[in-house]
Amino acid sequence: MRSGPHTCQFRALRGGWFSTLSGPKGLSMHTKISILIVDDDAEITELLGEYLSRFNFEVHTACDADSMRAQLARHAVNLVVLDVMLPGTDGLTLSREIRERSQIPVIMLTARTTTFDRIMGLENGADDYMGKPFEPRELVARIHTVLRRSQGAKEVAPNVARSDVVCFDGWELHREERTLVSPTGLVVALSNAEFRLLNTFLQTPRRLFSRDQLMEQARGRAMDAFERSIDLLVSRLRQKLADDPDEPSMIKTVRGAGYMFNVQSVQGRMAWRV
Repeated sequence: MRSGPHTCQFRALRGGWFSTLSGPKGLSMHTKISILIVDDDAEITELLGEYLSRFNFEVHTACDADSMRAQLARHAVNLVVLDVMLPGTDGLTLSREIRERSQIPVIMLTARTTTFDRIMGLENGADDYMGKPFEPRELVARIHTVLRRSQGAKEVAPNVARSDVVCFDGWELHREERTLVSPTGLVVALSNAEFRLLNTFLQTPRRLFSRDQLMEQARGRAMDAFERSIDLLVSRLRQKLADDPDEPSMIKTVRGAGYMFNVQSVQGRMAWRV
């Protein structure tokens, strides 16, 4: 079922609008994928919605921040296609808001295609970034790619492949929730890209990774000519690991070569469930 531009009239309470959402989990080939398109151009949302529906997507639309929140509260959305230029609250702010409250993947659409704009989009929690105009078929391909990455981002080192919790240097990575727990018990949420980057490091601790290798693992595709975006992603992960950016002890920078995850051991255990 697809809703149209009339969703603008609905307003959502800010508190708890992600209460039942956690992003794509265990989607099968028989699951109908729910896509939310957020764009203030009613013609674009209608045409794009009709096109995506041909590929068996369940499509919902929104035209601003309030209607987006209402749709997210009403539907179990698997992925958001989000325009940057929106009335009121802009797409970058909304992408960051989505990332802070859920693990729902975000693909950003914008006429701004400079390297800086793309980095800003990724830094604000987007999983992918497409410039306008674009080929609708390419968007479909990217939707499938981002969903595969989101579902397959749980790969860690072979010795902890079946573990719910990965432990290293006093930290715990809770894979199902995609959260970190610090040695003092502080719970830290991770974006999809941060989660994939940390998993890459955990697969082979103390291995030197080039920026190209990390970008391919963290984004799920080859790097697009803005190498420093992986530096920004590493910086974000360092902040969440409380790793001193001036003298990092956990994620080491190897000048001219890349990065190394400097932990001695990685262990896994099963989480207790009641």
